[in-house]
Amino acid sequence: MKKALLIALFGFLLVQPSQGRFIMPNDSSLILSYRAPSDFALTADPNVEVWKETTGVIAEKGTRGELIPNHRTEIRSRWTKKNLYFLFICPYEELYLKPNPRVSTETDKLWEWDVAEVFIGTDFRNIKRYTEFQVSPQGEWVDLMIDRGPQPAVHDTQWNSGFEVKARLDREKKVWYGEMRIPLAKLVRTGSRPPHAGTEMRINLYRIQGPPPNRKLINWQPVNNDTFHTPEAFGRLHLR
Repeated sequence: MKKALLIALFGFLLVQPSQGRFIMPNDSSLILSYRAPSDFALTADPNVEVWKETTGVIAEKGTRGELIPNHRTEIRSRWTKKNLYFLFICPYEELYLKPNPRVSTETDKLWEWDVAEVFIGTDFRNIKRYTEFQVSPQGEWVDLMIDRGPQPAVHDTQWNSGFEVKARLDREKKVWYGEMRIPLAKLVRTGSRPPHAGTEMRINLYRIQGPPPNRKLINWQPVNNDTFHTPEAFGRLHLR
């Protein structure tokens, strides 16, 4: 009984604020999204108040679990009643950017260039159905509704979530920052209870970086496959 109590207490302490920072739990397949007091402007800046106090997860492995040196990516998350936020901190060696970027409309096939990606599934019974969100170092974006059940799979680029992005590129430090604001209402099924503290979703986090033929494919939860579209490998997002 004492041992179980100590374990429970240790787990509780891991997710409590420590000197102004939130500490992630010791679970490599879990990312916590911390409640923000209110919605906030996108800055793609990890040093602003709303991001400075949070700690994220690290993505630095390739699709088979191998280490990708010099690309240790940190991803942080926050949420409000209306929106889910992600901030990517992306060190790089080389950039591979689309010429003549457009940021007023989505960019089809953005994944052929440098991007950070979030895949989110809220249907635990049908894990092959999920949403995809991408942001580039230039502030380009695309969102998709995915269904890997049918053959061929459906990747609906016409689906519109209304999500917003902000990017910032620091060429001197060789790091770029990508931030997303995703409406929570677009993630849940019709008739489902609105997201609240304790809500969990299925998730994986990715980057594609650098020019071919040496493209870097980075994932948080290694997919052990040739495609990121492997929902069986997703981890969990917990709204705290």
